[in-house]
Amino acid sequence: MKAIQFSRFGGPEVLDLIDVPAPVPQPGEVLIRMRAAGVNFFEVLMRADRYAVTPQLPMRPGVEAAGLVEAVGHGVDAALLGRRVAAPLFASPHPSGGYAEQVTMAADLVVPLPDAVSFEAATALMVQGLTALHLLRQSPPNGKSVLVPAAAGGVGSLLVQLAKLKGAGHVIAAAGDSAKLDFALSVGADTALDYTIPDWPGRVRDVTGDAGAGIIYDTVGGAQTAESLQALAPGGELVFAALGRFALAASDLETMIGRNQSLRGFALLPLLSPGVLSDSLSELFQLAANGQLKVAIGGRLPLAQASEAHRLLEARRSTGKVVLVTEP
Repeated sequence: MKAIQFSRFGGPEVLDLIDVPAPVPQPGEVLIRMRAAGVNFFEVLMRADRYAVTPQLPMRPGVEAAGLVEAVGHGVDAALLGRRVAAPLFASPHPSGGYAEQVTMAADLVVPLPDAVSFEAATALMVQGLTALHLLRQSPPNGKSVLVPAAAGGVGSLLVQLAKLKGAGHVIAAAGDSAKLDFALSVGADTALDYTIPDWPGRVRDVTGDAGAGIIYDTVGGAQTAESLQALAPGGELVFAALGRFALAASDLETMIGRNQSLRGFALLPLLSPGVLSDSLSELFQLAANGQLKVAIGGRLPLAQASEAHRLLEARRSTGKVVLVTEP
């Protein structure tokens, strides 16, 4: 079968399409014929060795896939054959390898996928959908003004929608160009602001009656975190979910203390027991199936073009989820 691998760190060109033996499902596992695999920004960072954890080489990226059950291992119900499923590989003992034509996974970790939800949409609702859902569970937005940086991205666009569904009083989307701002408004943001203009945090204060945002869900990190802090209300909460990109200085933290603001860390995996994982994904799939959650696909490329998919993300040229696909 075909799979994507990198054997050295570097730019998108280090992603190689290789031939490898097809995996065989072990007892308790299923073999899934991949139809869509999600591409995430942290995989871009890992490929360039800029992530918080350096992966062991060679590395086959891909932590989320969706497709059809093609074979089952010993002890697995044969009724699963042919079923549409989501494979959250990131929650398994072997949490990568999704950029491939076939993957294996423990049968009790795959999640049934409703017919009304596409394979591509399913990938967007795994890492990114679960991140958005659990950010809001950890720091509920009820009745508050909330700021969503990178609101046209995979996590951001879902955060905007779920924050509205969870009762946010005012959802402020931040993005870097007019098309992305229009998109954020189209999925439910109350206000959309261009974070490339001078004093954009001042505009957040303007639209909140000089109060500022009660919660900032920061999935971007880097220098933008300190900028966003200028838009945070006294007593407000910054929820930081950008592993490996924490850049606040001691002076920033001292300012937060003086303004009675809090900094809360967020890491998804420790929150996901098998039961929580299944229930959370089922909730997201049902919201999408019912039309309550719009999943934007910002790029749909063949598996062989994984390097181009990484270029799209790295250049921030995508709106919504970038996916790799195989044809039936």
